[in-house]
Amino acid sequence: MRISNPPDASSLMATARSFGNYDLAAALADLIDNSIRAEAKKVSILFEPVEKDVVVRIRDDGMGMGRDELVAAMRPASANPEDPRELNDLGRFGWGLKSASLSQARVLTVVSWRGSESTAAIWDIDNLEDWSMELLVGDDALKLLGAPPTSNSGTEVIWSRCDRLLDQDISSTLDEQLNEKISHASKQLSLIFHRYLSGDAGNKLAIEMQGYVLKPIDPFMSHHPATQTVDEDQIKLRGKEEITVQPFIIPHFSKLTVEEREMLGGDEGLVRNQGFYVYRNKRLIIYGTWFRLMPHGELSQLMRVRVDLPNTLDKDWKITLDKSDAQLPVVLRTGLKELLRKFGKRSVSANRRRGVELTIDRKEPVWKRVAYNGRIRYQINRDHPFIWELIAESQDSEIAREALKLIESYVPTEAMIKDREDNQLEQVQAITDPEIFEVLIDACFMACLRQTGRQPTLNEFLEFANKMEPFSSQWKYSESYIKNNLKEKWSLV
Repeated sequence: MRISNPPDASSLMATARSFGNYDLAAALADLIDNSIRAEAKKVSILFEPVEKDVVVRIRDDGMGMGRDELVAAMRPASANPEDPRELNDLGRFGWGLKSASLSQARVLTVVSWRGSESTAAIWDIDNLEDWSMELLVGDDALKLLGAPPTSNSGTEVIWSRCDRLLDQDISSTLDEQLNEKISHASKQLSLIFHRYLSGDAGNKLAIEMQGYVLKPIDPFMSHHPATQTVDEDQIKLRGKEEITVQPFIIPHFSKLTVEEREMLGGDEGLVRNQGFYVYRNKRLIIYGTWFRLMPHGELSQLMRVRVDLPNTLDKDWKITLDKSDAQLPVVLRTGLKELLRKFGKRSVSANRRRGVELTIDRKEPVWKRVAYNGRIRYQINRDHPFIWELIAESQDSEIAREALKLIESYVPTEAMIKDREDNQLEQVQAITDPEIFEVLIDACFMACLRQTGRQPTLNEFLEFANKMEPFSSQWKYSESYIKNNLKEKWSLV
């Protein structure tokens, strides 16, 4: 005997709020996926504070939906993940619109129009009444919009009673929390959809957040003259299915401005953002992982590998409901590991050979090369401002000088030569972490302050720093950091 045993509507929809691992950016990205499928050219996102709540409106100028299409789109699990899909379809489970929206709000309203036809559908977590949703048509539907339609067709998704959007933090105001959330989401969307924002994915898409047009964040800086781009390679997975792989070696931080370095590093820095960048239909799915093929490290921080997947390989990559994770198919592990071995050395090389000027007239090096009677020795430059100050400020300057002689006498030259000859080892002496480099620039300013006995002007300090290593040979980043960070910190004019 077979009987019907459907799930409880309230319980299932409440559970749907926890499907996936949505934050604000991931939830908005799921809705933008739908806009891309609807061939939208523009998506605008507005946050409207209402007393202790926020109403969020996500509008696109896509093809819109008729009554039956909207009802189907609002149906939970509206698609079978194993069914074939159109090439531009960025969905899979038929839950995206619902689970993403309900992860942030208790009420989901969708208004869609096409020509003279307009329809609205509403899911209210607190008023389901056995799977019944409210449906409005005509002017009643259009009244729910934040503003009259400006395109012949389109869709507006509305979140209200956003109980999960903001944190229960009594130490910050609603505006402060909202601004922080919007700022973080803007950066994430600029990264996730950077190939659509730049037009690299075909039709160019514009995304506005609170009236601000998002600019693409290219994690490979593919148009930067110092970026090393390797030719694409196709790897077959099974049958006719294949993925496209392209490695990039991004520039050493010394060739970037502070703004460029912050854009590349994101919230967690360059080291954590190295790795594979996996795209599905040119939409970023997961990034900053080596899939356990190699560890994150300082020497590989400049290496990033773009992996392009068609949507027909979702099952093989086990892409999750919220599109925030994927797993590397076993059949690809060997091929990708060999690729990493091949190009990993180029990242190390970029760290080691970072474009140091060979001619450094009037610069103060850290080491001096002294040739005498056919022999070469390297001596620490006592005239370098840091070294000079170390000696001058020491309680016993003679001990400081003797300590420098000791270091000079026992430079491990033979070990360095042996390591150099060993092809399995890479010698890297340059600073690879920009934060460590910035600490040196701060120390340089303090040295300038003490040695001049007064507050230098901006130009005076720039001239002071540009006369010594390591700042002169990495001047682009040094100058940018001084002008953008130290200028305000020390009120330089």
